[in-house]
Amino acid sequence: MNRKTEIREQALKDLQQSGVLMLDGHFDYGNGYHGKVYLNPHQLFRHPSTIWRFAQDLLDLLSAELAQRVEVVAGPVTGGALLAHTMAGLLDSRRSLAHPPSLFAPFNYEPNRGFTLRNFYKRELAGKRVLLADDVRNTGETFARCAALAMAAGATVVATIEIYDRMEAVTELGVPNFALAEYKAPDNFKASDCLLCRAGVPITRF
Repeated sequence: MNRKTEIREQALKDLQQSGVLMLDGHFDYGNGYHGKVYLNPHQLFRHPSTIWRFAQDLLDLLSAELAQRVEVVAGPVTGGALLAHTMAGLLDSRRSLAHPPSLFAPFNYEPNRGFTLRNFYKRELAGKRVLLADDVRNTGETFARCAALAMAAGATVVATIEIYDRMEAVTELGVPNFALAEYKAPDNFKASDCLLCRAGVPITRF
């Protein structure tokens, strides 16, 4: 077993044991769907050391060549911004002092407009190579929307990276994707047709 496989297998165990990856509940995802699996961001981010550890492991999955090329780490405020900010700082700790410092950029979310990028960060991203980071990849649509904003600002997206991949992406960006842990989640249900609701299983609260 190689080092990267060991990292990913241990991460999947740690996510479950820490209560971050919840595999047997009844979750309302807030998008009209219910399901049994949920990545709890509150549990993930409550201890800074946890996100630092996972960010370190994610960087270990990148090739040295790709890590050297990244100039900006960007992520959506709905889950990936804190991870992206941590990874940008840790990247610098792995490179020489002569290397230009990494930049960070967040994608804001507005209910009526979706994801947006402030003009300040548009200027920062222009002409830069960007690594997109998020806590979880579901359909891949969040990455696609953030990538479109980055490219509209004149940036080049070189890769995407996440802590947990549900292995159900329907949108691919044509760049490498790296996941710390992969777990094929059971099918989700439309809220109106949820089998868990029909069975009287209460919504998981935390």
